[in-house]
Amino acid sequence: MWTILASNLLGEGFGLNLNVLDTNIVNLAVVLGILISVGGDTLTSLLKNRKQTIVKSLQDAEERYQEAQRKLEEAKNQFEAAKVKAEEIRARGEATAKSSADQLRANTEGDLVRLEEAKDATLLLEEEKAVRQVCQRVVSSALKEARKKLAKKLDTSSQKRLFDRSVVLLGKLARSQA
Repeated sequence: MWTILASNLLGEGFGLNLNVLDTNIVNLAVVLGILISVGGDTLTSLLKNRKQTIVKSLQDAEERYQEAQRKLEEAKNQFEAAKVKAEEIRARGEATAKSSADQLRANTEGDLVRLEEAKDATLLLEEEKAVRQVCQRVVSSALKEARKKLAKKLDTSSQKRLFDRSVVLLGKLARSQA
């Protein structure tokens, strides 16, 4: 360094200094001095802005993370609530299906009992009807036979009295069976 100053003082001007250690140190000192004096405030301002940008980005990222965590927790809660609701619906569906099947089974059994009772009642009515028809035919045949025999044995006035009494008796008999 003294070499450069000494050569400048003697009026020799600027020249090449081949001493690497002297040259680099002087150059670095000059560059640093210029940078600090001229660009110090600018560099400090740029670094502060960059720091603020990085801090803001980190804060935004933290806020987004917290929001994502909150939404995840909310989604988990909704999922659990949906699972509980689905289980309730499934249980209600099974209970409804079982009660419907039981009700259908009970209705079918009731219908079978009613059909059996109706069948028995119909058979009883048909049997009574058949007995009545047979009785009427027997009575009708007996009356015809009796008329034939009476016609041979009785005169007209005695036939009429007998016939009237028989009709009255048959009418009473028919009313008592109905």
